[in-house]
Amino acid sequence: MKSITVTGSKRESVGKKATKALRNAGMVPCVVYGGKQPLHFSAPELAFKHLVYTPNAHTVVVEMENGDKVNAVVQDIQFHPVSDRIIHVDFYQLFDDKAVTMDIPVRIIGNSPGVKNGGRLLFRKRKLTIKALPGKLPDFFDIDISKLKIGGNIAVSSLLNDDFSILHPDNTVVIQVKSSRNVVAGEEDEEEGEAAAEAPAAE
Repeated sequence: MKSITVTGSKRESVGKKATKALRNAGMVPCVVYGGKQPLHFSAPELAFKHLVYTPNAHTVVVEMENGDKVNAVVQDIQFHPVSDRIIHVDFYQLFDDKAVTMDIPVRIIGNSPGVKNGGRLLFRKRKLTIKALPGKLPDFFDIDISKLKIGGNIAVSSLLNDDFSILHPDNTVVIQVKSSRNVVAGEEDEEEGEAAAEAPAAE
């Protein structure tokens, strides 16, 4: 899996006053958990642009000013409720011999004959949660839909791999093609497949 480097500065004080001062300076307070003790540091908000605002999954190399490096994954990101700016990031340290849980994006390959014949492609799961050793984490789940006909689907059972465990039931549908004859435009959400509420009758 690809990794993104975030360069940070160790935080000497973790109190509310110091945290507020960091945010006012355009810095994001961060913590790396999972090691012998938590690592508190801060990094410029722009350093997270390619890590947060992307559908892709990445590991992270946290590089401190003194040259120390820690491999990690993002555990939680807090955003300001009004400005939507990043106000805090929690990381979890990676170890080569310790499995980690991550959400991996699904990527479609090919064209479905079912869609060509008028069917509707429904993306039930855009990400799948897996557990794997850091060295076995995939960048994507590449799913070939070139043989997917109307009424067909691709479930978790066809994506199983010895390199990782998929933390969803085997019968979980990831992608399916549904007959458009049973679908009225606007009544079904393409990702979740849930019927929308009926529109009020015109007066």
